[in-house]
Amino acid sequence: MDYQWLTTFIAAAEELNFRKASERLSLSQPSVTVHIRLLEDYLNLQLFDRMKNRVTLTDAGKLFYVHAVQLIQDMESTIESMHSFAQGYRRTWKIAISPLMAETMLPYFLRTFQRKHPDVELSIQVEESEAIEGLVDSGDVHLGISALHAVGRNVETKRIYEDPVVFVMPVDSYDEESGPPIDVAEVLKMNYLLVGHHPVFWNELLHQLKENIPGIRTMKVTQAHIAKRFIQEGLGVSFLPLSIVRRELIEGRLMQPHFPHFELPKVSTYAVWKRKGELEEEFIQHISQYYFG
Repeated sequence: MDYQWLTTFIAAAEELNFRKASERLSLSQPSVTVHIRLLEDYLNLQLFDRMKNRVTLTDAGKLFYVHAVQLIQDMESTIESMHSFAQGYRRTWKIAISPLMAETMLPYFLRTFQRKHPDVELSIQVEESEAIEGLVDSGDVHLGISALHAVGRNVETKRIYEDPVVFVMPVDSYDEESGPPIDVAEVLKMNYLLVGHHPVFWNELLHQLKENIPGIRTMKVTQAHIAKRFIQEGLGVSFLPLSIVRRELIEGRLMQPHFPHFELPKVSTYAVWKRKGELEEEFIQHISQYYFG
């Protein structure tokens, strides 16, 4: 059975129009017709009902479509695996990480991990924390790094570090010694508060802020790294986990004034796994030792 016959059949089955299938595949319409006829002859089955200029899938065609898609996926996966093998990789290891984790220490850990395991092909998916547990549970990834504690029975979770939340604002024109004291309440009233970029702490924090500092205006920014960039550009202020802004604070690209109104929360980052093998154990232990000693 020819690979091209399968791809042509799938396109024709999805378009239910040989002309549109030919345009999608950059083939001539006669070529599409020939591929379909060759496939039908090979299977000794009629896959399409042809009525004037319209085609529909037969029952056999509907059944074969499911198998054809799976055959193509399996073939592409096999080709990808062989290419990886040719490059010296012997295993593929997939992890899903939250955008927040991608912004913090993950690059450092990946460099260390790659040097130690040159035979492992890493695949990184950046996903919102809400989706990570499902990816682990389904087996799409081997390990998840999430801002949410897993709740399902089929997966396990472990806190790998805890982060204080800090108030950050753009750098002003004063230095720390000669500048006037910063009135955080006034700063919050004069600027947009960028919210919504963490799945855990915002509801409670906003409630406390509105009770203590009336008149705050908010702007929803769903990605922490975008919120951080907006603050640097003077578009607002926000509360962010310390790990994501530590470098900018050290380099003087953001300011962290003292927040006196109430105690700010702490947020945790979790490892999520279904089966803890050697690689998962090593990665979790490495991160945990870095943060907790």
